[in-house]
Amino acid sequence: MSNNSQSMSFNAGQAKGQTQEKASNLMDKASNAAQSAKESIQEGGQQLKQKAQGASETIKEKTGISK
Repeated sequence: MSNNSQSMSFNAGQAKGQTQEKASNLMDKASNAAQSAKESIQEGGQQLKQKAQGASETIKEKTGISK
């Protein structure tokens, strides 16, 4: 293989490696964003559930159902 051909092959390999690394980083960022969104939704759901339970208890107390 000529020196120029080896250099081109080396550069192509470097470019491929860099592209794979960038793709991997983007996938990690997307995964982290998805996990964060999932956790936010779960937290919001828990807060809604607690508020609904509190409202239910208040209604039971006001109407005398809990007695």
